[in-house]
Amino acid sequence: MIAPVVAATPRHVAIIMDGNRRWARRRGLPGVEGHRRGILALREVTRVASDLGVEIVTVYGFSTENWRRDSREIAFLFDLCVYFARTELAELNRNNVRVRVIGDWQALPKGSRDALAELQAKTANNTGLILNLAVNYSSRSELERAVRGIAADVASGALRVEDVNDDLIASRLFTAGIPDPDLLIRPGGEHRLSNFLLYQAAYTELVMTDVFWPDFSRADFEEAVREYASRQRRFGGS
Repeated sequence: MIAPVVAATPRHVAIIMDGNRRWARRRGLPGVEGHRRGILALREVTRVASDLGVEIVTVYGFSTENWRRDSREIAFLFDLCVYFARTELAELNRNNVRVRVIGDWQALPKGSRDALAELQAKTANNTGLILNLAVNYSSRSELERAVRGIAADVASGALRVEDVNDDLIASRLFTAGIPDPDLLIRPGGEHRLSNFLLYQAAYTELVMTDVFWPDFSRADFEEAVREYASRQRRFGGS
């Protein structure tokens, strides 16, 4: 039997930033306004995470499924990438936050790619909290990419079948070198992972809340961390 571990402050928190459009609709606002307000929530969560000693925050910014949305909304989301990169840079540097982008973000339009590349470069020397932005991200595609790479290496003789293990698979994911999330928070009232960090979240503690992401506050984040700290983590043990 694996002894349970009493959780404390999570080292890595993942967040599905959900509810932007529903937040806007309830206020009679265009959906894009919900996305814009979501940036303010991300700013506040980044601050409180740093204050609490969280080392890594990974947020689901744009999924591959989001391409199915209205073309005008997609264009706005790309513009928002540029806006975020330009307007939040000073704040991120002031708070010593390092930004990393994970996912197939190189497939975005050039303006968004360049803005995200510049944001990573200009925060690369920061030594505080790591903020991972999952952009054009799909966990299933990530796993497919990893499996294809491993299979190719086995076929070429660069790897033996017996070398394939959990650590090897993890090393081929976008999150290579990053510890798995201890806590995953999903605002917005839904109770599913939505193709986010499926492999990495195998033993992650989940906290779901009805609060829409634009309203997600410092107090909401602190409450989620308190909920996490009250649990005993068993990592698959009984």
